[in-house]
Amino acid sequence: MRELTPQLIHSLKHYSRQDLVKDLTAGVIVAIIALPLSIALALASGVAPEQGLYTAIVAGFLISALGGSKVQIAGPTAAFATIVAGIVARSGMEGLAAATILAGIILILMGVLRMGSMIKFIPYTITTGFTAGIAVTIVIGQLKDFFGLTFTHAPVETMEKLGEAVRSFGTVNITAAAVGCLALAVLILWPRVNKRIPPSLVAVVVTACAVRLLGLPVNTIGDLYDISSAPPQFALPAISYETVAEVLPDAFTIAVLAAIESLLSAVVADEMIGSRHNSNMELVAQGVGNAASALFGGIPATGAIARTAANIKNGGRSPVAGMVHAAVLLLVLVLLMPYAALIPMPCIAAILFQVAYNMSGWRTVVKVVRRSPKSDVAVLAVTFLLTVVFDLVVAIVVGLSLACLLFMRRMADVAVVKEWEYVEDSGDSQGRFKSVPSHVMVYEITGPMFFGAADKIPHMERQGARRVLILRMRSVPAMDITALNGLERLWEECRDKDIQVIFSHVNPQPMSVFRKSGLYERVGGENFAPNIDAALERAAELGTAVRQA
Repeated sequence: MRELTPQLIHSLKHYSRQDLVKDLTAGVIVAIIALPLSIALALASGVAPEQGLYTAIVAGFLISALGGSKVQIAGPTAAFATIVAGIVARSGMEGLAAATILAGIILILMGVLRMGSMIKFIPYTITTGFTAGIAVTIVIGQLKDFFGLTFTHAPVETMEKLGEAVRSFGTVNITAAAVGCLALAVLILWPRVNKRIPPSLVAVVVTACAVRLLGLPVNTIGDLYDISSAPPQFALPAISYETVAEVLPDAFTIAVLAAIESLLSAVVADEMIGSRHNSNMELVAQGVGNAASALFGGIPATGAIARTAANIKNGGRSPVAGMVHAAVLLLVLVLLMPYAALIPMPCIAAILFQVAYNMSGWRTVVKVVRRSPKSDVAVLAVTFLLTVVFDLVVAIVVGLSLACLLFMRRMADVAVVKEWEYVEDSGDSQGRFKSVPSHVMVYEITGPMFFGAADKIPHMERQGARRVLILRMRSVPAMDITALNGLERLWEECRDKDIQVIFSHVNPQPMSVFRKSGLYERVGGENFAPNIDAALERAAELGTAVRQA
């Protein structure tokens, strides 16, 4: 269990007063950044605004305290907004709590079973595609509040929201749209004026003052939600077998997305500080944080790349900064939360527009489209479209399936079974070819031999006086049972035609397949040569034995 040691324990071994000052400063600044984002993301997720802060406080503290990264900041993120909103619409808050707790358990198991490194097997095109797709779903989900539209019903799916927004566009509130544009202007221009104060906080203050002082007819958070300043309180949700069965697919979605996003964030953080995170410990911490978040009224959480980067840029170098960020948010919740009622909904929408823009990675998408093979572009496009039109589960399943099929096709194209060109056939006089006895034929197998390439194993016909077949497998790194069956069929054909088979330079993995299947014993260990020279010597011996017989 030594590998599952929180980074906090390692960091505190050489912790100094200067480190504490840096972590306190970074924690406070990150809390200021996280405050409006947590509220906005909670509203985008279809839950009460304080639940976003509950998530940042509980999950943020525990993930920092137990995590495998020095600087990871966790909390609600935009990636979960659409998923959470769908769960709440279908199964209510009890269903969301159950799904989040189950996701936490799954994440803990992933960490304990050392599955942290398996996230790297998800192709870059899939993560790029569904991230861009989530960004589009966030934008579509915020059109109503940004333009002050009046919907005739409450759609759940993204395409339903888009259709309703188009049909209801005649109800646009010009004042609300103006407030939203003002917020966007502040978000875009404020960093040029002052980079220390978060633009989202400035946008909240400016638009709230404008709506309050001018009495503008614009919905605020207080108009739509009852806001509580009570600290997070433990509450065990009522979980039944029916609830678990209903939300289990959602739990897997939350767990996979939390694992992907948190480990991607940790990798980015490693590059920024020149460190290395413990992926398995990070998954365990994510699991504990998510389960605790649900038990204290929060929503799913994961590592937030933007907040983690802000932590690093402001001097945070240990998990203490993330714990301070959670403590500051708790104080804000208790002392200042009622003032959140003044925040205009168009401002919240504008903040989420910027979040969606930043997470979309459109430059990355353009680069992938320009530089990647068409098959990779197809995977990206399919994942993106399915995320927007259907949901993340469908997108990841179909995207992974398509990526795997395309990969297998590439590997099958790489695999080649080809007979050598012999000296007597080529007329070679420069010694470029090995001399092969006249009774021997040599076939070279190149590339992984698996079910997609098994059909390339030839059928064998007696070729004149050639009575020995050498199969050179130096370039075969791996082999599966389908390819083994093909080789076994080839060996049986050769045996029936009185052709001896010699396997040359069989690598460890294929050799283990030969031994486990029993074919090694049937062929005979003496017919497995370590290299082509030994194989040719064995072939010469067999030829001599046949002539003497």
